[in-house]
Amino acid sequence: MANIKSAKKRILVNETKAARNKAIKSKVKTMIKKVDAAVAAGDKELAKTTLVDAVSEIDKASTKGIYHKNTAARKVSRLSLAVNKLA
Repeated sequence: MANIKSAKKRILVNETKAARNKAIKSKVKTMIKKVDAAVAAGDKELAKTTLVDAVSEIDKASTKGIYHKNTAARKVSRLSLAVNKLA
């Protein structure tokens, strides 16, 4: 356990940030699963609406630094490709 006051503060701040990052990543994963489920069911309209929500969440996570921009772009690209194949 840290003895220095600043080190103790860093521990608390890191825990807070880790919890925030985990929550955001979890939300993104949930949105991706919803899109995948709609694609698997073959429901094009539901897939399109959930895709918009998922892309929004991925972009938010990217701007907050949770995901690297290329990782976010890859996720969006793969989801879009899956939805577009339903045509």
